[in-house]
Amino acid sequence: MSHRLIQVKIAFLGILQMDTNLTRINSLKKQKKILVLAHNYQPPEIQDAADFVGDSLDLAIKATKTDADVIVFCGVSFMAEAAKILNPNKTVVLPDPTATCPMANMVTPTELRALKSKHPNAAVMAYINTNADVKALADICCTSANGVDVARSLPQKEIIFVPDKNLGAYIQTQVPEKTMILWPGYCHTHQDILPEDIKKIKTAHPKAEVLVHPECRPEVIALADHAFSTNGMVSYAKTSPATEFIIGTEQGLCYRLQKENPGKHFYPIGKAYCPNMKKITIEKLINSMETLEPEVHLPDTIMHQAKIPLQRMMDLGRKTP
Repeated sequence: MSHRLIQVKIAFLGILQMDTNLTRINSLKKQKKILVLAHNYQPPEIQDAADFVGDSLDLAIKATKTDADVIVFCGVSFMAEAAKILNPNKTVVLPDPTATCPMANMVTPTELRALKSKHPNAAVMAYINTNADVKALADICCTSANGVDVARSLPQKEIIFVPDKNLGAYIQTQVPEKTMILWPGYCHTHQDILPEDIKKIKTAHPKAEVLVHPECRPEVIALADHAFSTNGMVSYAKTSPATEFIIGTEQGLCYRLQKENPGKHFYPIGKAYCPNMKKITIEKLINSMETLEPEVHLPDTIMHQAKIPLQRMMDLGRKTP
């Protein structure tokens, strides 16, 4: 058998296996009343298996509007925690509990309490990319999609923002009337995107619009045409007359962008890769749906305290046009 025929056979078997997996996943969804949520950075096969794909804000909203008994969250741990906090009576499952967010782990409750004591009049605004015990100390949460609106809504002039210094700095540029006290955390995936990475791809594709995530360095944002959350990029790409885009965020988003805009071209930053977002596989997803494990559990006190800032964020979204 020729090498080419072997490749075709392997590809065909792969398609058959994926069809089998999707059949099993859809059967389990109906059998156990499961909703599968996937973040935009998840692998293509996980996005295809999900009921809903979106950014952190999208997924948080979707988690509160389901009549499913079980939420299987394909993302990282802080996202699954948020789903549990907002749905305390539902079973929430994270297919791989080692899928954590290094940036979320850069701030602890003890450290945040110490900073709060130094700025007693400041509001604490916690990026959704924080662990539940840190959210429990916040006044309000935000995402990259609504961070500017959340900051504007706060009556306090001073805002302690945790944990992403880059997103906090971006919000500061949009809300100059506030004083942002920034925690020195960052997302490795976005921090590693450098101006020369953007310039190199722009040289190869001079007509492409540059869309970057506000978790990027300020000097990268300065080179962009727009700074958007992942869902902001999805929305913009659909309506923009441009047909080429340089995507300055985790490369997994390009799969959704290309799938929803087949006539356009999207150029990822090759090194923008989050290993934690790629830990969930089809096999782990199916196993978690069959066993309803590993289930997310949080202390009742943390659940109660962390829900307050999350709910304030959700309520603000309902008030914002």
